[in-house]
Amino acid sequence: MDFLAETALLTHGLRSISNEELRAAWTVEGSCLAWVDRGALQVGTMEEYLPFRTRGKEVGRIDCDHLEDALKSGASGALTASGTMAACHRLGVFLAVSCGIGGIGDIRGEELCPDLPALVRYPVALLATAPKDMLDVPATFGWLWQHGVHVAGSECTGYLFHSTCVAMDESFADYGTAEAVRRAAERGLLLLRPIPEEERVVDLSILHAAISAGKQAEAAGKYYHPAANGEIDRRTGGESSWMQLRSFLANVRLAQELK
Repeated sequence: MDFLAETALLTHGLRSISNEELRAAWTVEGSCLAWVDRGALQVGTMEEYLPFRTRGKEVGRIDCDHLEDALKSGASGALTASGTMAACHRLGVFLAVSCGIGGIGDIRGEELCPDLPALVRYPVALLATAPKDMLDVPATFGWLWQHGVHVAGSECTGYLFHSTCVAMDESFADYGTAEAVRRAAERGLLLLRPIPEEERVVDLSILHAAISAGKQAEAAGKYYHPAANGEIDRRTGGESSWMQLRSFLANVRLAQELK
Protein backbone atom coordinates (compact mmCIF):
# COMPACT_ATOMS: atom_id res chain seq x y z
CA MET A 1 0.00 0.00 0.00
CA ASP A 2 1.70 3.21 -1.21
CA PHE A 3 -1.13 5.71 -0.65
CA LEU A 4 -4.46 6.30 1.07
CA ALA A 5 -7.35 8.38 -0.28
CA GLU A 6 -9.63 10.56 1.84
CA THR A 7 -13.36 9.90 2.16
CA ALA A 8 -14.77 13.23 3.41
CA LEU A 9 -15.54 14.38 -0.14
CA LEU A 10 -17.08 11.04 -1.11
CA THR A 11 -19.19 10.89 2.06
CA HIS A 12 -20.44 14.45 2.41
CA GLY A 13 -19.48 16.43 -0.69
CA LEU A 14 -20.97 14.70 -3.73
CA ARG A 15 -24.62 15.42 -3.15
CA SER A 16 -25.89 14.52 -6.63
CA ILE A 17 -24.01 11.22 -6.99
CA SER A 18 -25.69 8.05 -5.76
CA ASN A 19 -23.92 4.97 -4.47
CA GLU A 20 -24.74 3.18 -7.72
CA GLU A 21 -23.28 6.00 -9.82
CA LEU A 22 -20.20 6.17 -7.63
CA ARG A 23 -19.70 2.40 -7.91
CA ALA A 24 -19.96 2.60 -11.70
CA ALA A 25 -17.60 5.57 -12.00
CA TRP A 26 -14.94 4.17 -9.65
CA THR A 27 -12.46 2.31 -11.84
CA VAL A 28 -9.73 2.01 -9.22
CA GLU A 29 -8.72 -1.47 -8.11
CA GLY A 30 -7.45 -2.34 -4.66
CA SER A 31 -7.90 -0.96 -1.15
CA CYS A 32 -7.02 2.72 -0.82
CA LEU A 33 -10.01 4.46 0.79
CA ALA A 34 -9.64 5.32 4.48
CA TRP A 35 -12.32 6.02 7.10
CA VAL A 36 -13.05 5.37 10.78
CA ASP A 37 -15.96 3.12 11.78
CA ARG A 38 -16.84 2.69 15.44
CA GLY A 39 -13.31 3.44 16.55
CA ALA A 40 -11.55 1.26 13.96
CA LEU A 41 -9.41 2.69 11.19
CA GLN A 42 -10.64 1.10 7.98
CA VAL A 43 -8.82 0.81 4.65
CA GLY A 44 -10.87 -0.72 1.90
CA THR A 45 -12.19 -0.85 -1.63
CA MET A 46 -15.10 1.19 -2.93
CA GLU A 47 -17.38 -1.82 -2.42
CA GLU A 48 -16.29 -2.08 1.22
CA TYR A 49 -16.69 1.68 1.73
CA LEU A 50 -20.18 2.15 0.24
CA PRO A 51 -22.16 0.82 3.25
CA PHE A 52 -20.39 3.43 5.37
CA ARG A 53 -21.31 6.14 2.83
CA THR A 54 -24.96 5.15 3.17
CA ARG A 55 -24.72 6.30 6.81
CA GLY A 56 -23.36 9.69 5.74
CA LYS A 57 -25.79 11.79 7.77
CA GLU A 58 -24.90 9.86 10.92
CA VAL A 59 -21.12 10.16 10.67
CA GLY A 60 -18.86 13.17 11.04
CA ARG A 61 -15.60 14.35 9.54
CA ILE A 62 -12.33 13.49 11.25
CA ASP A 63 -9.18 15.55 10.78
CA CYS A 64 -5.67 14.89 12.06
CA ASP A 65 -6.34 16.67 15.37
CA HIS A 66 -9.23 14.34 16.19
CA LEU A 67 -8.15 10.98 14.77
CA GLU A 68 -6.66 9.56 17.95
CA ASP A 69 -9.68 10.63 20.03
CA ALA A 70 -12.02 9.06 17.48
CA LEU A 71 -10.14 5.76 17.63
CA LYS A 72 -10.20 5.76 21.43
CA SER A 73 -13.85 6.82 21.80
CA GLY A 74 -15.36 4.49 19.22
CA ALA A 75 -16.48 7.30 16.93
CA SER A 76 -17.21 7.01 13.21
CA GLY A 77 -16.24 9.51 10.57
CA ALA A 78 -14.95 10.17 7.09
CA LEU A 79 -11.33 11.27 6.96
CA THR A 80 -10.39 14.71 5.66
CA ALA A 81 -7.09 15.33 3.87
CA SER A 82 -5.26 15.88 7.17
CA GLY A 83 -7.04 12.94 8.79
CA THR A 84 -5.87 10.77 5.91
CA MET A 85 -2.32 12.03 6.34
CA ALA A 86 -2.46 11.08 10.02
CA ALA A 87 -3.77 7.63 9.06
CA CYS A 88 -0.93 7.30 6.55
CA HIS A 89 1.58 8.11 9.27
CA ARG A 90 0.06 5.45 11.54
CA LEU A 91 0.30 2.83 8.80
CA GLY A 92 3.70 3.77 7.36
CA VAL A 93 2.30 5.12 4.09
CA PHE A 94 4.02 8.09 2.43
CA LEU A 95 1.25 9.59 0.25
CA ALA A 96 -2.32 10.81 0.89
CA VAL A 97 -4.74 11.71 -1.90
CA SER A 98 -7.41 14.39 -1.70
CA CYS A 99 -9.21 16.85 -3.97
CA GLY A 100 -10.11 20.33 -2.67
CA ILE A 101 -8.11 21.08 0.46
CA GLY A 102 -8.36 23.55 3.31
CA GLY A 103 -6.14 26.51 4.05
CA ILE A 104 -6.37 29.94 5.64
CA GLY A 105 -9.76 31.62 5.77
CA ASP A 106 -12.61 32.74 8.00
CA ILE A 107 -14.29 29.37 8.49
CA ARG A 108 -14.99 28.84 12.18
CA GLY A 109 -12.48 26.39 13.64
CA GLU A 110 -10.53 26.34 10.38
CA GLU A 111 -8.95 29.78 10.36
CA LEU A 112 -5.86 27.65 9.90
CA CYS A 113 -7.17 24.38 8.52
CA PRO A 114 -5.39 21.27 9.89
CA ASP A 115 -4.52 20.31 6.29
CA LEU A 116 -1.66 22.84 6.42
CA PRO A 117 0.03 21.91 9.74
CA ALA A 118 -0.34 18.23 8.78
CA LEU A 119 2.04 18.84 5.89
CA VAL A 120 4.64 19.97 8.41
CA ARG A 121 3.82 17.44 11.14
CA TYR A 122 3.85 14.18 9.17
CA PRO A 123 6.38 12.73 6.70
CA VAL A 124 3.49 12.22 4.29
CA ALA A 125 3.05 13.96 0.94
CA LEU A 126 -0.39 15.17 -0.15
CA LEU A 127 -1.62 14.94 -3.75
CA ALA A 128 -4.63 17.21 -4.27
CA THR A 129 -6.39 19.44 -6.78
CA ALA A 130 -6.23 22.92 -5.21
CA PRO A 131 -7.19 24.86 -2.09
CA LYS A 132 -10.93 25.57 -2.04
CA ASP A 133 -12.11 28.77 -3.70
CA MET A 134 -13.57 30.43 -0.58
CA LEU A 135 -10.14 30.55 1.10
CA ASP A 136 -7.39 33.15 1.11
CA VAL A 137 -5.30 31.18 -1.36
CA PRO A 138 -2.25 33.49 -1.50
CA ALA A 139 -2.07 33.43 2.32
CA THR A 140 -2.45 29.64 2.26
CA PHE A 141 0.55 29.20 -0.03
CA GLY A 142 2.47 31.83 1.91
CA TRP A 143 1.97 29.83 5.12
CA LEU A 144 3.18 26.64 3.44
CA TRP A 145 6.29 28.25 1.99
CA GLN A 146 7.08 29.98 5.29
CA HIS A 147 7.01 26.58 6.99
CA GLY A 148 9.26 24.91 4.45
CA VAL A 149 6.63 22.89 2.59
CA HIS A 150 7.41 22.31 -1.08
CA VAL A 151 4.44 22.98 -3.38
CA ALA A 152 4.63 21.59 -6.91
CA GLY A 153 2.26 22.02 -9.82
CA SER A 154 1.15 24.49 -12.44
CA GLU A 155 -0.11 27.99 -11.65
CA CYS A 156 -2.98 27.82 -9.13
CA THR A 157 -5.99 29.73 -10.45
CA GLY A 158 -8.67 28.19 -8.25
CA TYR A 159 -10.51 24.95 -7.52
CA LEU A 160 -14.02 24.79 -9.05
CA PHE A 161 -13.86 28.42 -10.21
CA HIS A 162 -11.24 30.81 -11.56
CA SER A 163 -10.91 32.60 -8.24
CA THR A 164 -7.22 33.42 -7.74
CA CYS A 165 -3.81 33.33 -9.40
CA VAL A 166 -0.69 32.10 -7.60
CA ALA A 167 2.47 30.94 -9.37
CA MET A 168 4.20 27.74 -8.27
CA ASP A 169 7.97 27.52 -7.88
CA GLU A 170 8.27 23.79 -8.56
CA SER A 171 7.00 21.51 -11.30
CA PHE A 172 4.93 18.38 -10.84
CA ALA A 173 7.46 16.67 -13.12
CA ASP A 174 10.13 17.09 -10.44
CA TYR A 175 8.31 14.41 -8.42
CA GLY A 176 7.49 11.84 -11.08
CA THR A 177 8.57 8.75 -9.16
CA ALA A 178 7.45 7.17 -5.92
CA GLU A 179 10.96 7.46 -4.50
CA ALA A 180 11.13 11.19 -5.28
CA VAL A 181 7.79 11.73 -3.53
CA ARG A 182 8.83 9.59 -0.57
CA ARG A 183 12.06 11.56 -0.06
CA ALA A 184 10.33 14.94 -0.39
CA ALA A 185 7.56 13.91 2.00
CA GLU A 186 10.14 13.92 4.81
CA ARG A 187 10.38 17.71 4.51
CA GLY A 188 6.79 18.45 3.48
CA LEU A 189 5.35 18.13 -0.03
CA LEU A 190 2.05 19.24 -1.58
CA LEU A 191 1.42 18.14 -5.18
CA LEU A 192 -1.35 19.98 -7.02
CA ARG A 193 -3.12 18.81 -10.16
CA PRO A 194 -5.81 21.39 -11.08
CA ILE A 195 -9.13 20.94 -12.83
CA PRO A 196 -8.68 22.31 -16.38
CA GLU A 197 -9.95 25.90 -16.55
CA GLU A 198 -12.34 25.14 -19.40
CA GLU A 199 -14.17 22.61 -17.19
CA ARG A 200 -14.71 24.96 -14.23
CA VAL A 201 -17.77 26.94 -13.18
CA VAL A 202 -17.75 30.41 -14.75
CA ASP A 203 -20.41 32.19 -12.68
CA LEU A 204 -18.73 33.58 -9.55
CA SER A 205 -22.12 34.47 -8.05
CA ILE A 206 -22.47 30.73 -7.37
CA LEU A 207 -19.31 30.87 -5.27
CA HIS A 208 -20.72 33.82 -3.28
CA ALA A 209 -23.96 31.90 -2.69
CA ALA A 210 -21.96 28.87 -1.54
CA ILE A 211 -20.02 30.98 0.96
CA SER A 212 -23.31 32.32 2.32
CA ALA A 213 -24.72 28.77 2.63
CA GLY A 214 -21.59 27.62 4.43
CA LYS A 215 -21.82 30.52 6.86
CA GLN A 216 -25.47 29.76 7.58
CA ALA A 217 -24.60 26.14 8.33
CA GLU A 218 -21.71 27.26 10.52
CA ALA A 219 -24.03 29.56 12.51
CA ALA A 220 -26.38 26.61 13.05
CA GLY A 221 -23.56 24.47 14.43
CA LYS A 222 -23.25 22.35 11.28
CA TYR A 223 -20.34 21.65 8.93
CA TYR A 224 -19.40 24.51 6.58
CA HIS A 225 -17.96 22.56 3.65
CA PRO A 226 -20.83 20.12 2.94
CA ALA A 227 -23.27 23.06 2.96
CA ALA A 228 -21.11 25.14 0.61
CA ASN A 229 -20.52 22.14 -1.65
CA GLY A 230 -24.23 21.38 -1.66
CA GLU A 231 -25.12 24.91 -2.75
CA ILE A 232 -22.66 24.76 -5.66
CA ASP A 233 -24.05 21.35 -6.58
CA ARG A 234 -27.62 22.67 -6.54
CA ARG A 235 -26.83 25.74 -8.64
CA THR A 236 -24.84 23.74 -11.23
CA GLY A 237 -27.43 21.00 -11.57
CA GLY A 238 -25.06 18.46 -10.02
CA GLU A 239 -22.16 19.16 -12.38
CA SER A 240 -19.86 20.38 -9.60
CA SER A 241 -20.14 17.00 -7.88
CA TRP A 242 -19.07 15.23 -11.07
CA MET A 243 -16.24 17.73 -11.60
CA GLN A 244 -14.88 16.91 -8.16
CA LEU A 245 -15.29 13.16 -8.59
CA ARG A 246 -13.46 13.24 -11.94
CA SER A 247 -10.63 15.25 -10.39
CA PHE A 248 -10.42 13.00 -7.33
CA LEU A 249 -10.35 9.89 -9.51
CA ALA A 250 -7.60 11.40 -11.67
CA ASN A 251 -5.55 12.11 -8.54
CA VAL A 252 -6.02 8.54 -7.27
CA ARG A 253 -5.00 7.11 -10.65
CA LEU A 254 -1.92 9.34 -10.68
CA ALA A 255 -0.95 8.06 -7.24
CA GLN A 256 -1.36 4.50 -8.51
CA GLU A 257 0.92 5.21 -11.45
CA LEU A 258 3.85 6.38 -9.32
CA LYS A 259 6.59 3.77 -9.59
